[in-house]
Amino acid sequence: MNIDGGLLQAFMAVHRASGFTRAAEQLHLTQSAVSHQIRRLEELVGRPLFHRTTRRLSLTADGEELLRHAERILQAHDALQRHFRCSPIEGTVRFGVPESFMSEGLPQLLQQFSRNCPHVRLEVSVGLTLDLATMVRERQLDLAVVVSVAGTTEGTLLRRLPMVWAAAQGFRWAREASLPLAYSPPPCVCRQISVDALEGAGIPWHGAFSSHSLQDLRQAALSGLAVATFTRDNLRPGMVVLDERDGLPALPMLDFTLAYGEGLQGERSPAAAELGRLIEQAEWARKDRPTRRTRLKGSGSMQR
Repeated sequence: MNIDGGLLQAFMAVHRASGFTRAAEQLHLTQSAVSHQIRRLEELVGRPLFHRTTRRLSLTADGEELLRHAERILQAHDALQRHFRCSPIEGTVRFGVPESFMSEGLPQLLQQFSRNCPHVRLEVSVGLTLDLATMVRERQLDLAVVVSVAGTTEGTLLRRLPMVWAAAQGFRWAREASLPLAYSPPPCVCRQISVDALEGAGIPWHGAFSSHSLQDLRQAALSGLAVATFTRDNLRPGMVVLDERDGLPALPMLDFTLAYGEGLQGERSPAAAELGRLIEQAEWARKDRPTRRTRLKGSGSMQR
């Protein structure tokens, strides 16, 4: 059976309008044309779809069943058209993102954006030490995912994650000794938070390892060379979380906020707005998916 999408649209319109006259007006067709489409659809399925009286129009049981399928078919058809439709948006969009946010399918999303908006030039800046908030304010970026202490940045909140002290299993540190720290150079947010927390607690520390790469910092922690700080989702098997029981101060939650730059007239560019919409949409979908959690020990083994 080959049912044309136009017949399904006519069927849906008649149902929603509760009549042929209003449905015809919505479809910009004559009433006789809509009636013909419904008759044709009933011939194809071989069953009546509407109960017709002089006062009321309602669906039959078969009409109710067709309605459920028609809704899914037309939604899928619309999604397919949106996916392959060439966007008229033009221009350049400059996007800044921390390295820790480049997982979770973001590269594929950026590829999708470039496919959907072929007339937009996409320029992406990735790094741990970029001052993305300043770059947005100074119009060097059109939008960015800004990392900050929870509640301190305006914009669309994408994620709020706990920040932790991470070390290798069996890591040894005498509390009176200087804590070896692995960090990225300034203006890395995690570095500044870590240093402020240690100095506020009166804990001596020294820079044992410095790198612009998140992967390097994870390897430094896994090797037992130093303690690193990042969000809990960056923990890897072989790492443990250190906390107050191990003599280290508590760390704050971190926000990942989508911040938009403004043009000279105070508006967002259409290209930046579309990329932001895709990022927000993907983030809400990610939150709806079940997550697999890695079991990690809660406290490290430290020498007292």
